[in-house]
Amino acid sequence: MTAATTRPITVTLVDDYEVVLIGLAHLFDAHRDRIVVSEIDANRDLDDAIDVVLYDSFAQPESDHQQVEDLARDPRSGCVVVYTWNLQPELVEQALRAGVRGYLSKALSAEELVSAIERIHAGEVVVSPAPQGELSTDGLDWPGRDHGLTEREAEVLALITQGRSNAEIARLTWLSPNTVKSYIRSAYRRIGAVNRTQAVLWGVEHGFLPDHHRIDHWLGGP
Repeated sequence: MTAATTRPITVTLVDDYEVVLIGLAHLFDAHRDRIVVSEIDANRDLDDAIDVVLYDSFAQPESDHQQVEDLARDPRSGCVVVYTWNLQPELVEQALRAGVRGYLSKALSAEELVSAIERIHAGEVVVSPAPQGELSTDGLDWPGRDHGLTEREAEVLALITQGRSNAEIARLTWLSPNTVKSYIRSAYRRIGAVNRTQAVLWGVEHGFLPDHHRIDHWLGGP
């Protein structure tokens, strides 16, 4: 940040899963002099003016859906940034047309993420390059990680727990139907489910339903 900066950037996190938000918030622990973290519920109107909205795509619609566009149009939301594994050019292009100012990869380190947010807040449009090779999950968290689920398996299981069909999951995550089926099979093996009903019951019992009663503030946020 420049010497002229008088306060840290207020970053509001948007996702319906508390464990995802807490993991994301902890990425900024070493950067509290530069980032203050708060959160909002994406299903309610914004109440406070903030600098940057960081929209985490875990088990939520990608940027080609109305939710992100509504955030980008709200003058109180500052700069809207999408935080995702999905960096398809079509998604990026549509997000930028909708007014999104950043499209950032979950493969970024905490320092890289903070630096990108600072650049966006300063007026730049920042888009991450597609990550090469195996993706790192250091510092991130999601439901079911303690049970051995990868983030993609957990995301698919969360959408199943929400009652989504395979076709809806593929559309929401920009994965092919065959890839969705592959994640479903591997997730079932990890949790010991043999059918969708068992998977939904397991998901309900292990925090895979969206939580709309999360903390309102984090580490001194507004």
